Amino acid sequence: MTLWIPITLAAAFFQTLRFMLQRQLSLGTLSAAGATLARFLYSAPLVAFGIGVYLTASGQSLPAMPPTFWVYAALGGVAQILATVAVVMLFKARNFAVGVTFQKTAVMQAVLSGWLVLGDTVSVWGFGAIAIGLVGVLLLSVPPELARFGWRDLMNRAAGLGLGAGFLFAISGVSYRGASLSLALDDPFARAGLTLAVVTAMQTVAMVLWLHWRDPGQVRAVWGARRVAVWVGLMSMAGSFCWFTAFTLQNAAYVNAVGQIELVFSGLASVLIFREAITRRELAGMGILMASILTLVLVI
Repeated sequence: MTLWIPITLAAAFFQTLRFMLQRQLSLGTLSAAGATLARFLYSAPLVAFGIGVYLTASGQSLPAMPPTFWVYAALGGVAQILATVAVVMLFKARNFAVGVTFQKTAVMQAVLSGWLVLGDTVSVWGFGAIAIGLVGVLLLSVPPELARFGWRDLMNRAAGLGLGAGFLFAISGVSYRGASLSLALDDPFARAGLTLAVVTAMQTVAMVLWLHWRDPGQVRAVWGARRVAVWVGLMSMAGSFCWFTAFTLQNAAYVNAVGQIELVFSGLASVLIFREAITRRELAGMGILMASILTLVLVI
């Protein structure tokens, strides 16, 4: 089996565990921003220590970091922070599986953004897959208590948060790949680890400063919730490193295709762990959206 495939499966599994833990934190004493800080605060030191040990053991030195690296890292870091806050807020409005599925629209939005902004071509099959995905998004956008719905019912907070998170995750993914590839290192693990270390350090500092200014009680609350929050950091570190490495080893389209297994993981967690009911309409929406994304990553 090619190495990037099990790495991608591991990334999806760790990411599902991290979202589960963040959901629990956000339903307790932490705000959405506080739960997001927990992800970075407890993973940044571990990532920095890990990449330091790896570089030393492999006899590699720190490479030059060009200006483009810092631009890509900063842009990706901010986009990921905002996307994570949006997903955590979404968990309070809809169930766990639907929340994770919404943020998976990042795959479709990345294609559309490339076409609109960069002029990248999209095939007829690609647009067809996006159209199919739109049906799934519409089904997921409607609150489950509505038996019948119209266009006005689609304009709700959960839909905005989900689609916004997908867009921001698409921006962060492209930025992280750009940052990683700008480093003059042949070792993909070193490139991924070093990029991850810089990004998580920047994100931790930014979140602490923001919360210290806007909501200082949340910084203390994150420390108070450390028994759970430290596991958020560990799962975040493991998942992010796997994603960064997989995108370094293989084309992002193939990685995203395999990564859709996260939808299965999140569905199982929603039913078996959180004991949440998933309506037939939501199941249909997730199924259609998953089919759309799988089709899309195969034709782009």
